[in-house]
Parts: sequence; structure tokens; C-alpha cells
Amino acid sequence: MNFFQEAKSLLKVNIRDYGMYIALFVIMLAFTILTDGLFISSRNISNLLDATGYIAVLAVGMTLVIVIRHIDLSVGFAAGFMGAIAAIMLSQLGVPVYFTIPIILILGIVIGMFNGVLVASIGIPAFVSSLAAMLIFRGALLQVTEKTGTIIVKDDTFNAIGNGFLPSLGHIAGLNVLSIILGALIILYFVYAEISKRRQKIKYKFEVPSNQIFAIKLVFVSAIIAYVTWILAGYNGFSWTVVITLIVVAVYHFLTTKTVLGRHIYAVGSNPEAAHLTGINVKKITYIVFGSMGMLSALSGIMYTARLQSATTTAGTLFELDAIAAAYVGGVSAAGGVGKVTGSIIGAVVMASLSSGMNLLGVGISYQYMIRGGVLAAAVIFDVMTRRKRG
Repeated sequence: MNFFQEAKSLLKVNIRDYGMYIALFVIMLAFTILTDGLFISSRNISNLLDATGYIAVLAVGMTLVIVIRHIDLSVGFAAGFMGAIAAIMLSQLGVPVYFTIPIILILGIVIGMFNGVLVASIGIPAFVSSLAAMLIFRGALLQVTEKTGTIIVKDDTFNAIGNGFLPSLGHIAGLNVLSIILGALIILYFVYAEISKRRQKIKYKFEVPSNQIFAIKLVFVSAIIAYVTWILAGYNGFSWTVVITLIVVAVYHFLTTKTVLGRHIYAVGSNPEAAHLTGINVKKITYIVFGSMGMLSALSGIMYTARLQSATTTAGTLFELDAIAAAYVGGVSAAGGVGKVTGSIIGAVVMASLSSGMNLLGVGISYQYMIRGGVLAAAVIFDVMTRRKRG
């Protein structure tokens, strides 16, 4: 098999994983050309990633919920409500930020676990229970913000989560040194992880791509990371929003790919009955996944409130739909059992890139909604068609 045949075969087998990266590359290239390079400017890319952060965090949790064949419609207003509670604690109750954030995250876990109990123990369909929770949180958000409409947060440490950047160790040729170092470390970790994974596959005699294809993959992905790092370092560097999002992705990627819990989650998603018969506690997995979703909703609410430096009555509106769209565009299967948290992040960036590019081109909001809806429909159609071919 020559190089091009192997590349074609590899792409065909892994189309679900590679397709989203190709789509993102095409979208970014098209908008860069159409906007005469404005789309790929340091300021725009930095703003795009910051605006994606709180949705990307939700998309990570939503991916696991969809993997186990459920859905959570409450995450948007849950995020808005918990962000408002954080604002009240900081502004009106005078609770220090270092206590406020852990309390809100724990509150999110409790709320998520309650949803899990309704689904796993009582047997209420996730769509119905989360719809009820969405209405409850919508009302609760209106209740806590009804007096002022907006709760201003003046805590600089808290607001830095949504607007701050990593401190600079200095500048070389106008580039943020600390961001360059961070980008280099990410590249080194990626290369190390890929080489280790390849060695493990060879050790257990699994099929692996040729050295040429493997080298091209390492160079291509490393070049993308280096380019994004260079763009961000030319502005203000990595923001705390991007750093938090990367930490969430790294932790959940490790949990889902390297732990027994991760294997159990995908086993439950693939076939709940078979998972139960093999001794997996399906109820416990459901509790954990919904509890995790609640915690990430709380984190998303904190990030959004910090970005706006205030809590508003409309916070959380349509967040859940953006998170669901990001998960599906990122490759999660509507049938359950398939999907990666890294894919959901790419899905979130794809949707954010579409919005950013269309805004720069002056596309009307009505057309923007229709185009984004078309992209989501295409992603689900793609999922259904690939599953049919495999079947």
C-alpha cells in the first residue's frame, strides 16, 4: 500500500475523528480569505476562544451525557442561576472569591446529582426531568435578579477568570514569553503522548499507521498548536478562560480514555443492559455523569459571569442548545456510546468560528441561525450515514 492509498484508507476509517478537524480548517481558511485576514488576527482569535470557553466547558459535560444516551436541557439556566448566586455571594454577602467558587461548584454537583436521581432511580426520561429543571432555574434566575435586573461584580480576582490573561515574563519580538513556553509544553506533551500510545499499540500487536503518516500527523497538529500560540502570544497571550478550558479538557480526556470509570461510561452508552449484566452499576454511572454535568454548568456560569462582570436575567439563554450542537458537530453519536471530549471542543470552536466569521462579514442574524442550524443537521446526518455504512 503506497502513501496516498494508506492516507485515504486511514481517513475513511477515522472520518468521524478527522472530519471535524478538516471542517474547522476549511471554515477558518474560507473566513480568512473572505475577510482579508481579519478573521485570523490576534485580537479576533483571542476573542473567539474567550467567547467559546463557557460553551466548550458545557459541551464537555454534555458529550458524556449524550454518550450514556441521555440529554440535559437545564444546563443553560442552571449556569445562569449559579453565576447569579456567585455574584450575590461576592457583591452582597461579601464572601471571598476563594470560598465562593468551591461553594458554587459543589452546589452544581448537588443539582446535577438530583437530576441523576430523577433519571436513574425514579425513571423519569432525561428530556422531561431536565426540561422541568430548566423552567425551575429560569424562574430562580429571574427571582434572584428581579430587584436590580443586573448584579454587578467588582471583585477583580473573580473577573480575571473571564477577562484576565496569564502574566507575562517579558516579550521577545513582541511575543508573550510565558504563552510561548506554555504552547511549547503543550506540543511536547502531545508528541510524548502520541509516541507512547503508538508504542503501546505496537507492544500489543495492534495495527498502527506507517511512520510517514504518523510523522505527518505529529508535524501537522504541532504546527497548528504553534500557530495558535504565536497568534495569541502576539496579542495578550493565553487568557485564563482558555487555560481553564484546556485543564477541563485534559482532565476529562484522561478520565474517559485512561480510567475504569471512562470505560464504564462508554460501556453503558453502547449497551446499558449488557453493561448491567457484566456487573457495571448503571445507576451509579448515571449519577456521576449528571453530577459532573452540574459541576461543569456551575463552572460555565462562573466563567460567563466573570466575562460580563455581572449577572443578568438573560444569562444562560440557549447555552444548552449551543452545548448540544457543539457535542454533535464534534462527533458524538445520537445513538450513544461514541464521542470524545476533545471532539466536543473542536465542535464548539467550529460553531464559534461560524458566528465570528459571519459577524465580520456582516451576515444578518436570521441567516446566521439558519446556517448554524444547517451545520448541526449536517453533523447528525453524517453520524447516521457513517453508522449505516459500518452496519
